[in-house]
Amino acid sequence: MSDEEEVPEQVAIRRQKRQTLLDRGAQAYPVSVPITTSIAQLREQYGELDAEASTGVSVGIAGRIIYSRNTGKLAFATVAAGSGETIQAMVSLAQVGEESLADWKALVDLGDQIFVQGEVITSKRGELSIFVDSWQMAAKALRPLPVAHKEMNEESRVRQRYVDLIMRPEAQIMARTRVKTVSALRTSLSNREYLEIETPMLQTQPGGATARPFITASNAFGIELYLRIAPELFLKRAVVGGLDQVFEINRNFRNEGADSTHSPEFAMLEFYQAFADYQDMATITRELVQESAHAVAGSLTVTHLDGSQHDLSGVWPQVDLYGSLSEVTNQIVTPETDRATLEQMCADIDIKFAPTWVNGKLVEELFEHYVIPTFTGPTFVMDFPVDTSPLTRDHRSRAGVVEKWDLYVDGFELATGYSELVDPVIQRERLVEQASLGANGDKEAMPLDEDFLRALEHGMPPSGGVGLGVDRLLMALTGQGIRETVLFPLVKPERDR
Repeated sequence: MSDEEEVPEQVAIRRQKRQTLLDRGAQAYPVSVPITTSIAQLREQYGELDAEASTGVSVGIAGRIIYSRNTGKLAFATVAAGSGETIQAMVSLAQVGEESLADWKALVDLGDQIFVQGEVITSKRGELSIFVDSWQMAAKALRPLPVAHKEMNEESRVRQRYVDLIMRPEAQIMARTRVKTVSALRTSLSNREYLEIETPMLQTQPGGATARPFITASNAFGIELYLRIAPELFLKRAVVGGLDQVFEINRNFRNEGADSTHSPEFAMLEFYQAFADYQDMATITRELVQESAHAVAGSLTVTHLDGSQHDLSGVWPQVDLYGSLSEVTNQIVTPETDRATLEQMCADIDIKFAPTWVNGKLVEELFEHYVIPTFTGPTFVMDFPVDTSPLTRDHRSRAGVVEKWDLYVDGFELATGYSELVDPVIQRERLVEQASLGANGDKEAMPLDEDFLRALEHGMPPSGGVGLGVDRLLMALTGQGIRETVLFPLVKPERDR
């Protein structure tokens, strides 16, 4: 019989225990319990006691039972706090009485949230313990925890992250690492006098990236709306308005595929600085990643889950997109390379492409195939095709490319940065071209945003901007896939069983 088939029977047994508690006038889910201290505090204060020590100090603690053993007149349980610290509870016949001990054995299960009150002692083995005077159910668990020696598979971990957090210390560590990372990013930007602002997630038209949006509607306004694919165009409006250094950390939504590096809903940091260019932004981005690594790992060398170490120190190399592609393929590729040549190069290595793709898209696909696997550490890829970068300034000295970089770490794109296009006339031309692509079937092309253009017409200073994936930064720091770095990733609904 499978675990799934066993669950209903176990749930029924636990529901009966819940009812027994209620029938006896006890509570299975009290509104509160009289906690006096935390398990972590007890560990800090009494963690060095010798074996069989008595403190004479009575405390009340609560937590989840993750281990239980009954030995006649004495019952043992390991009680875990949400943060992972544990303490042993010892329930003795002599201390609590026959009825209370019998109830503990009959009604308390693994996974229950329990409150115990008693003296802080150490056992014969030196284990810090509570010698229980009284106990109370804090929350009866109606479903059993997974078998401790049988690991949950990835699908189960993602669908039931609440169980994953209980069972696997790595899940707890990841959740806390994420908080530290986001806090480090905020602190680093604040120290550089960036202002954190908020921009709309519901937009009347999508923009700021080439991506397919999610579509919704407003009953109040009677209009179609889009979940934002990027905050870029609104952050730039803020720069026009005189907020010279701004950033936002929030959710973006893109109606695209899901894999080990992509999620339809993801966290993004975007920041913009007036009177800066893409080289300035590359420096700041490197420093942000390094400062985040130091905050999380205490070092610029991070250790991944598989034990491998990755050095994020130093100044990272920059490679030219067209030059490196030409070098690896032994074939000169430039912004002037004709369509037929690019299509043949793609066909030679079985890259599938659509007729709506611009030439720059073909170049970028070839680059991803040939060049990215050669990177041995964090690398900035410089100077991208103009036709794939409609919001980016033309390169100051090279025709056919723009001042844009992508930062690759561990083989995936972590961030992208621009010298921003601030000329409203050229920006209009670029967005008109995008609208034409959209009319011809490119569902990721940007629409014409008249209000954004009107903002640029008020004069946006020369600026640099960066988008950095927060989930991907966690991937770079930990070596985990995106579904592990996101606490509750989007998953398909379970089918009726």
